[in-house]
Amino acid sequence: MNPASLPAPSGYSHGTLSGNTLYLGGQTALDAHMKIVPGGIVEQFRQAFGNVLTTLRAAGGEPEDLVSITIYLTDIPDYQAHGKEIGKVWRELAGPVYPAMAGIGCTALWQPEALVEILGVAVIPDERLVRPS
Repeated sequence: MNPASLPAPSGYSHGTLSGNTLYLGGQTALDAHMKIVPGGIVEQFRQAFGNVLTTLRAAGGEPEDLVSITIYLTDIPDYQAHGKEIGKVWRELAGPVYPAMAGIGCTALWQPEALVEILGVAVIPDERLVRPS
């Protein structure tokens, strides 16, 4: 699954279907111009999670189909300090649906200016599943 609205992947896929399970590749806050969005952790979370949801929707999925999300963070205290704002972004983009989640601290991500990377797993019902052609 490589939605045209996301930057073209090189050496990876934005998502891979196995049966009804969609494995969502790690998304940072890259915009359509292959640049990390400016503005800090909240804006980067919005872009990265939006990228995840774009891939999910390309496969026919909806936020309620997410079963697991892993968030990699270069600055856990910054994320915690903005937790309420990030939660508001989550609810705006996905509603009140919360899958199993983990937040993991790391020293760096692929793009040096990236503060967050999000990956996930979704199980999409047959009646909505869109397989890549």
